[in-house]
Amino acid sequence: MKLQIKRRIGICFVVIILSISALLTYVYLNDRPGGFSDQRMSKWLGVDETIHIPIGKTPESAIQKFRTEQLSSHIIHEEPVEGGMIVFTQRASSESSNLQIEYVRKRIFGWKWGWGGGYGISKSSSNSPEMDYMSMPRLEHIESPFPIIFGNVLNPAIKRITVETKGNGTQISTEAKLVEVGAERNIWFVLLPSTASTPLNVKALNEEGILIASKEIQDPDDIGALLIED
Repeated sequence: MKLQIKRRIGICFVVIILSISALLTYVYLNDRPGGFSDQRMSKWLGVDETIHIPIGKTPESAIQKFRTEQLSSHIIHEEPVEGGMIVFTQRASSESSNLQIEYVRKRIFGWKWGWGGGYGISKSSSNSPEMDYMSMPRLEHIESPFPIIFGNVLNPAIKRITVETKGNGTQISTEAKLVEVGAERNIWFVLLPSTASTPLNVKALNEEGILIASKEIQDPDDIGALLIED
């Protein structure tokens, strides 16, 4: 009886070890540069050759390995999200307002770039905006926390930003997160519900709750600015 119990325990132990080994092997083959996940992304993007996305030890190194041409950008904020991290970066410029986001996924063997994008808007002394934005929709077949809308707060009087959307036939109002990234300088972003749809109604208010600027965005993949209310 004792011998049979020992054999069963031994068999269970071997099965567990083999299962863990098989799982780790699949994860490695899936996440490695040019692996299954990169092949799927390449197919969905309509790319002929397989994209090779490197794995980094940190979110920063994963971005640097993938976007080698953007080493001049500096990180201004990191926001933990389900499945990974959203990293906000910016290039120093006195002529334009710019912002970039990168979504980096946390994997067993490290961090892997998942998606990203950014914008640049030339500054104009004659028509200075209160804030700017970029809207990125939910991505089909690609793992990400989107849709998201984000941007720079250019008027320090803005203390609150809301985004109103429609989802499942109901009106949804989502509060933006404002993050101080420099002396009297903020960025803002809203991770919208996956069911959210256009139009997006963006409202910027001061400390007293008075509306400073607003805009209705019809395009889910849009870049622009909000001017002061008349």
